[in-house]
Amino acid sequence: MTLDPKTVEILSAVPTATITTILLKKGLRNVWMRGARPLNPASPRRVGSAFTLRFVPAREDLATPESWSSPRSTRAAIESMPEGCVAVVDAMGVTDAGIFGDILCARMKYRGVSALVTDGVVRDAAGVLATELPVWCQGAAAPPSVAGLTFVNWQEPVGCGGVAVFPDDVVVADLDGAVVIPAGLLDHVLSTAPEQERMEGWIMEQVLEGAQLPGLYPMNEETRARYEAMRGRNDKSS
Repeated sequence: MTLDPKTVEILSAVPTATITTILLKKGLRNVWMRGARPLNPASPRRVGSAFTLRFVPAREDLATPESWSSPRSTRAAIESMPEGCVAVVDAMGVTDAGIFGDILCARMKYRGVSALVTDGVVRDAAGVLATELPVWCQGAAAPPSVAGLTFVNWQEPVGCGGVAVFPDDVVVADLDGAVVIPAGLLDHVLSTAPEQERMEGWIMEQVLEGAQLPGLYPMNEETRARYEAMRGRNDKSS
């Protein structure tokens, strides 16, 4: 699934912290992928539909350099990635074998992949950074993937950082990490997030002006009435 530009525009302005709060209110507590940190902290927030890849523990007859030429390989998976997707890679949290290096990341960047998110690590870190592909991972390791992992498939449900991710779920990644929005809850997040951001921006303004937190965050009835009045004035003037 390719996200429409309006969806990407809205979610690009919403922090992952806000998204986790919105999903928590819908009963979802486990949407933040553990271990997926920005390789380059200056990477902008990225949004895209999930294109999933899955590794299992290395098995010596399968995890070989020759496997890189197999029809079922990371190379073949990359050639199937649509423009704008976020590649979500289940590496089981393994940190001593890099799933992708600079060449594969360069190809992903060329194909228009929005970002790479994994609970594992990459290799050739300097080269990966040079490709300018935004990457969220646990860091870097010199050994190749076959030193500790066997690649098995793509576009099937995976567990990345302890979170279930299905193809075409939506992923948002920023300085706080990477969050999955289940496809069935995307419309709810899109309709809720902008107002949540506006409300929290107003609360921050009140805090900077010296307001006390009790009754402000979360709002009591009086504070909410003041906020609604301000919002009504702004809507009329816009």
